[in-house]
Amino acid sequence: MTTQALWTPSHQRIASSRWQAFIQHLQAQGIDPGDDLHAWSVAHRADFWRELVHFLAIPMTPYARVISDDGMLGATWFAGAHLNVAEILLRANDDDVALITLGEQAPRRCLSFAQLRHEVARLAAFWQSLGCTAGDRIATILPVGAEAAIAYLAAASLGLVYSSCSPDFGLNGLYDRLQQIAPKLIVAAPWTFYGGRAHDQRDKIRQLQTMLPGEPGLLWTQYTEDEGDRATTWYWPDLAAASGALEFHALPFAHPLCILFTSGTTGIPKCIVHSAGGSLLQHLKELALHVDLHAGDRLLFYTSTGWMMWNWMISALALGVTLVLYDGAPFAPDTRLWDIVEAEHVTHLGAGAQYFAECNKRHLQPAHTHHLCALRSLLSTGSPLAHETFDYLYREVADDIAVQSISGGTDILSCFALGRPTQPIYRGELQGPGLAMDVVILDPDGKALAPGQKGELCCRSAFPSMPLGFWADPDGQRYHQAYFSRFPGLWAHGDFAELTTHGGLIIHGRSDAILNPGGVRIGTAEIYRQVEAFPEILEALAVAQAHAGDERIVLFVRLAEGRSLDAALEQRLRERLRQQASPRHVPAIIMQAPALPRTRSGKLAELAVKQTLHGARVDNVEALANPEALDWFKHLPALQEGGRPPRS
Repeated sequence: MTTQALWTPSHQRIASSRWQAFIQHLQAQGIDPGDDLHAWSVAHRADFWRELVHFLAIPMTPYARVISDDGMLGATWFAGAHLNVAEILLRANDDDVALITLGEQAPRRCLSFAQLRHEVARLAAFWQSLGCTAGDRIATILPVGAEAAIAYLAAASLGLVYSSCSPDFGLNGLYDRLQQIAPKLIVAAPWTFYGGRAHDQRDKIRQLQTMLPGEPGLLWTQYTEDEGDRATTWYWPDLAAASGALEFHALPFAHPLCILFTSGTTGIPKCIVHSAGGSLLQHLKELALHVDLHAGDRLLFYTSTGWMMWNWMISALALGVTLVLYDGAPFAPDTRLWDIVEAEHVTHLGAGAQYFAECNKRHLQPAHTHHLCALRSLLSTGSPLAHETFDYLYREVADDIAVQSISGGTDILSCFALGRPTQPIYRGELQGPGLAMDVVILDPDGKALAPGQKGELCCRSAFPSMPLGFWADPDGQRYHQAYFSRFPGLWAHGDFAELTTHGGLIIHGRSDAILNPGGVRIGTAEIYRQVEAFPEILEALAVAQAHAGDERIVLFVRLAEGRSLDAALEQRLRERLRQQASPRHVPAIIMQAPALPRTRSGKLAELAVKQTLHGARVDNVEALANPEALDWFKHLPALQEGGRPPRS
C-alpha cells in the first residue's frame, strides 16, 4: 500500500469547503467536534443530524426528537416532522439554471428553476385530475432528461411513490419489477437513441401496459403517430398549463418517496422502499459536505434512470446546483463527456469506474485536448477504482482535482464511504466512511478487525436512509434476511473491505464473489488491480470454481482488438499476480473471452458467470446490460466438468 498522497486539501480549486463551514457552524452553536468530525458524528448522531438540518436550512415542521429507539431495526427519525422533498429541491431563485439537457438526437435545452417549477406543476395537476393521491405508485421508463426529472419532482410534490426503470430493459425485466408494485400510471418515451441508433419502445410499452395489474394508464412523452386508446393513453405535449401555483403537500418524514429495484441477477428483483426525509437528509449530507457542492456548481453524473445515482443526483437541486443531463453513448465520439464538461463548465463529473478505466485504455488525454478550468472533482462508483485509473486521472485530467471513489448501494440509496475535502487522497482508496455512518469491518465470527485486515463491511448504528422495507413484505422477514441475519443487530452490506491506517477504506469486491482457494479469502478487485495494468487487456473477470474438493480461480480476460492470449502474455499475468499480490492470487486457468457480462450499472456480473460455469440457472438475465455475453460461458464443457480447457 502506498503512503504517498495523490491529492491534499491544499490543492483545492475552491477556497473553503462546506465541510469546514459545517465545523464552524457547530462551533458557533457551542459544540466542539474535536479533530475528528466523523468520530464526533458517530458518537453524537442526534446532534449531527439536527445541526445538519439547521446548517442546510432544510424546512420541516417541529418534531419530538431526532431519533427514537436506537436499535437498527426499530429506529425512527424526526418523529412528527413533515416536509416535502419537491419543495426543498425547487427552492432556488427563479432565474438560476436548474437543468441543462443534451442528447445524441436532442437539441440542448436549458430550464431555469422557475421554468422547472412550471413544468412540474403541469404534470402534478394532470396526475391529480386522474385521481392520483399520496401513496399511489408512478412508474417511469424514460431516458435521462428533463421529463424524467420533472416526473420525479411532480411525484414528490404530491406524495406519489416514484419508481424508475431504464428504457433499455426488455419486456420481462420491466414486468418482473413493475408487476410487484402495481403502478397507477406509466410515463414512457416512445423512442430512445443510443450510439447513433434509434430504438422503438412503443410495442414493448403497450404490451407491458396490458400485462400489469389493473392495466395502468400510459403517458407518452411524445406523439406516437397512432392514437391508441385515449381512455388510458395520454400525450405529454397535450398537458394543460396548471391553473395555479405549484402546491406542495406536507408529508410525514417517513413517507415513502421512491421504490428502487435490485439488479435481480440472483432472482426476481427486490423492491426497496425508501423514505422521503431519510433519503433527502442523507443525500444532502453527502452532496454538500463530502462532494462539496455549492450553489451555482454544475454536476454531470453519467447514469441511467434505472441506477440509484439518478435519484442521488437530483437531490443536488436543493443546494442550487445545475444538473447537466446527458442521454447517449459516452464514447460517441470518444471524447463526448469531456466535450460536455468543457462546453458546459461542469464542476463535478461522475461516472462508473469502468468509464474512467476505458478512457485510460483509449489513451484519452483531456488535460491536453480540453479546457477543464471549471472542473473541481471526479466521482467514481459502481465498482472499485483501480490504482492505475487513479494515476491516469491525475496524470491526464488534472493534478489538482479531488478524485473521489464512492461506494454504497441501491439498498441504502446513498453511500457508506466517499470523499472528505479535508483529507488526502490515496490511490486505490475511498477517503473514509460517511459522516454519522458507524462503519466497521468484521471477521466471520463478528469480531471487529483492525486496519489492514479484510472482512465484511457492516454498520453498527441506524442511519436515516435505511429502507422502510421491501414492498409486499409485511412482516419484514425478507428485509431482515437480506441485511441483518448474518450479524444480528448489525447491517451487513455484502462488501469485502478493509480500513486503512490513515482512516481510508478499500473495497475488495462483493462478498458473494469472494474467492477462497485453500481457505484464503481473496477479493476480486485485488486481482483486477494487477490485471488492469496490462494495456492490451480491456477488462477481466475472476470467479471461484469448485474443483477437487477445494476452489480454484478462473480468470477471463477481454483483449484489445487484434490481440490474443498467448503463452507470453499469460506468463506475464501470472508473474505479476505472484509478485505484486501473492501466489494464492494466481489463477489456475486464464481464458480469453469475447465479452464479459455486466449489470446495467456497469458492475461485472461475477455471480452470473459463476452460476453458469457450475450449471446453475441465472434467474434474471434481463438484469444484465449484455445478457448475450453469458452464452459463450455456457459452452465450456471442459471447464464445467472440472477439466482444463484447451488454450483459447
